[in-house]
Amino acid sequence: MQPPQPKLYGVMAEFDSPTKLVAAARRTYEAGYRRINGYSPFPIEELSEAIGFRRTILPVIVLIGGILGGLGGFFMQYWMEVINYPLNVGGKPYNSWPAFIPITFECTVLVAAFSAVFGMLALNKLPQPYHPVFNAPNFDLATRDSFFLVIEASDRKFEHDQVVSFMRDLNPKDVLDVEV
Repeated sequence: MQPPQPKLYGVMAEFDSPTKLVAAARRTYEAGYRRINGYSPFPIEELSEAIGFRRTILPVIVLIGGILGGLGGFFMQYWMEVINYPLNVGGKPYNSWPAFIPITFECTVLVAAFSAVFGMLALNKLPQPYHPVFNAPNFDLATRDSFFLVIEASDRKFEHDQVVSFMRDLNPKDVLDVEV
């Protein structure tokens, strides 16, 4: 009986420059692969465009957080001043909304900022103490001086032998399988 084969996460290619990585990512996207990811020691603006990443939902999350924070801050003050503990100060009405503006603004900014932080963490799937690419030899160089491109096995077009052949045509330093 043959031992079970380890589950495959994808195929990884290692490059020695950011321009080669971006060119390879463009060719990979043009070839029809959609479940691809690039890793580099520093941000490469063209890389996200090359792998087909266009939009993020983070601005919508921040907007919703800001709206909820503003409404929450206003109605918190309204509840305290009008319903819970009405206090007549200088003959002013209980619902003196101009006095509520500073705290409403501060709550808007506070909740929007927390929404931005927690939304970014959630969308980036962080914290992530383990990822299958950490198993790849030499992947620790992604924090120093190497650049990596991965085609995931979950891609609809993924056929192992074709992907390995395609990756070798991109002229990388090395091509290897990434196990889960």
